Amino acid sequence: MAVSVVFLNPGPASDVYWQAYARFMQAAAEKFEMSLEVIYTDRDTRKLLTFAREALQGTHRPDYLVFSNELNVAPEILRLSTGSGVKLFAVNNTLTPNQIAILGDLTQSYPDFIGSLVGNDEEAGYLTASQLFHLGSATAKGQPMDLLAFAGTNNTPVSLKREQGMYRALAEHPEVHLRQIVLGGWRKDRALEQARILLRRYPDTRLVWTANDQMAFGVMAAVAETGRQPGKDVLFSSINWAPASLDAVLDGRLNVTAGGHFMLGGLAMVLLHDYEATDPAARKNMGAREAQLMRLLVVGDIPRIRSASQRDDFGIDVRNLSLVGKPAGTEYEFIRKP
Repeated sequence: MAVSVVFLNPGPASDVYWQAYARFMQAAAEKFEMSLEVIYTDRDTRKLLTFAREALQGTHRPDYLVFSNELNVAPEILRLSTGSGVKLFAVNNTLTPNQIAILGDLTQSYPDFIGSLVGNDEEAGYLTASQLFHLGSATAKGQPMDLLAFAGTNNTPVSLKREQGMYRALAEHPEVHLRQIVLGGWRKDRALEQARILLRRYPDTRLVWTANDQMAFGVMAAVAETGRQPGKDVLFSSINWAPASLDAVLDGRLNVTAGGHFMLGGLAMVLLHDYEATDPAARKNMGAREAQLMRLLVVGDIPRIRSASQRDDFGIDVRNLSLVGKPAGTEYEFIRKP
């Protein structure tokens, strides 16, 4: 019988990023002949925990439950899992240091929590901000530049990591003045409302850094309302390679973007497949791992990215990334080395 996995997708089914994420994850499951059910939870904590309770305490339990620690739901999911026999694996956002300090030794208290895989989000925040600041400096002729920043939420590790990366780049560019950072909640409509206020407050804004593309599009709309041209009068950076983001790069509205993190779920399936293929007596907790995935977009790569995105597997056979059958000591090529 096929190994069964349930993924509690934190986003809505309408979100292009989470759609691509689930498509790649499903393609990986099919390659490994695993059963995957994706449940979209619309960034609704109550809905997510309801589905988690059903998966962990219901009559039809999966072998593995994959989840993201968005909105700090991990401790409650761990609590619900006690005695369930379901293995847990976190993606994108894993437990925070504060949560671990409160929960104690996870391997003792929650032995079914077998590990996590997150992206190189701090690096993505740093790379996008650095490139944005360099582009701004090239035209500012030594003059200071005003920056507005739009983070996601203050209780999502991914958002905090990207924000940390932005601050690291900011420390290297004294000519850039951060006027304000706000929480756009990953949403276009919210960022639009915030930007309308901020652009009146800081009319000389030259740079905008955003933690995802939807917020960037909201701010672009607000900039356009002031009669200025996004990408020219105000420079933008973002994170995501959704089709709309690629279009924005090509038409000049979006100056910098990074992506590749949609692959995390599919790579988690590689790790679960290999864990399942290991003799139960020899299985070890996988620990907290970081995938070296996200990188800056090069315009010349857009045709290849667009072509790959027409396929559910994005042209990647995840079986080649598995270590099953590989010599002992072989390491995963997608995992960042300590």
